[in-house]
Amino acid sequence: LSMHAFYLALGGYGKLLNEGKLGNPRYLSIVDFSQPSNNRRLYIIDMKDTCLSFHTWVSHGRNSGEKYATRFSNVQNSLMSSLGFFVTGNTYMGQHGLSLRLKGQEPGINDKAEQRGIVMHAADYVSETVAQRQGFIGRSWGCPAVPTELNEPIIETIKEGSAFFIYHPGTQYQKYSRYARVK
Repeated sequence: LSMHAFYLALGGYGKLLNEGKLGNPRYLSIVDFSQPSNNRRLYIIDMKDTCLSFHTWVSHGRNSGEKYATRFSNVQNSLMSSLGFFVTGNTYMGQHGLSLRLKGQEPGINDKAEQRGIVMHAADYVSETVAQRQGFIGRSWGCPAVPTELNEPIIETIKEGSAFFIYHPGTQYQKYSRYARVK
């Protein structure tokens, strides 16, 4: 995990907590898009027990890049991932099974996530096997999809109000974010 991503995530987590936006403050999820998709780049941290609860693969949007996510959007049908801080919402059964709504907290950056249908869900194209076979995992329509066998345990852990941060170092994101600031 990039230390820069970690420190930005901690700062944003603290702001969301202070603003009363976290109904499930025990967990902080970080997607580190500075890493290629064939790396396990989703980190779910238990803030109470200060340990790593999950460390696994996670997809990025089809139009965000192939092996690396390099382009991001907040626009409907862009098939790109969005950066920034989200708060996890409720679950529902969708076409990919159990899915988790993500509520973007940053106007102009990710606040259209719910309208765009950006959710966490299972995908068979997100696996070590796929990563080894083709050098990168499959890509979603912008959703942070996770391995099928970990989907339910991850969603049940982080649902209903935990902080979820998607990081990339090479963008203008930090310039416009009110949550991603290192003091």
